[in-house]
Amino acid sequence: MAGAYDDRDGWIWVDGEMVPWREAKVHLLTHALHYASSVFEGERCYNGTIFKSEQHNRRLKASANALDFEIPFTIDQIEAAKYAMLQANGWTDAYVRPIAWRGAGSEMGVSARGNPVHLAIAGWEWGSYYGDAKLSGAKLDIAKWRRPDPATIPFSAKAAGLYMICTMSKHAAADKGCSDAMMYDYRGYVAEATSANIFFVKGDEVHTPLPDCFLNGLTRQTVLEMLAEKGVKVHERHILPEELAGFDQCWLTGTAAEVTPVGQIGEHRFEVGALAREIATDYEKRVRA
Repeated sequence: MAGAYDDRDGWIWVDGEMVPWREAKVHLLTHALHYASSVFEGERCYNGTIFKSEQHNRRLKASANALDFEIPFTIDQIEAAKYAMLQANGWTDAYVRPIAWRGAGSEMGVSARGNPVHLAIAGWEWGSYYGDAKLSGAKLDIAKWRRPDPATIPFSAKAAGLYMICTMSKHAAADKGCSDAMMYDYRGYVAEATSANIFFVKGDEVHTPLPDCFLNGLTRQTVLEMLAEKGVKVHERHILPEELAGFDQCWLTGTAAEVTPVGQIGEHRFEVGALAREIATDYEKRVRA
């Protein structure tokens, strides 16, 4: 499927109904458009099964609660809707995007408790997020924007408004010929990429930032399980920028990114080494098992 995302054939599930793709629209005075009152998930379906589907459903509901609204569908209803959307489009391998938001209603200001909450589930066929980076290693810029203090945002929510600085950072990275950007946190520690968590290898041990001010991704959690199964020692900790020069390998994790080796961050270069390749290969096997 190609073309603009608002001009395609197919079906999108909206509030309990399957809607023709081009008719899945919202009003200009939708609260989420003005005040970012929306949450979403990014999921992948492999061979007809959505990986960690129930965990994604639960996180979606929790994200909405963190933004002070309730999605008017149960976990089971969300699950059924996702598979109904996939079946309607004839997909067994696809990216799945549930999104919930405050719509247009009786209020059009910061407060909007009286406005209805909507849920839609779309999907599309999507290959590798970083192109051929799985072979050569992604090249990352270092973003000027930082992940905020957790006292200022609901950092555990996958909320649309939290991605504003990610979009700007990714655009700036693309202008420099990079695939993505690595972000520091508000204290100056290494945090994550714009939409993926990050891991480093030093010798035979792995180091990854402690997710105390950014999303602890489900793919990140899966990779930690895989490393534990392999007996690899992992340090979840605060990582200083000056430590980047001492790491041998690096990779990103995320539903879109899957497991993608990194070859360069700013001036720092990394080997696309054996462990990075092994984790990427094993992750591919696990999601398709």
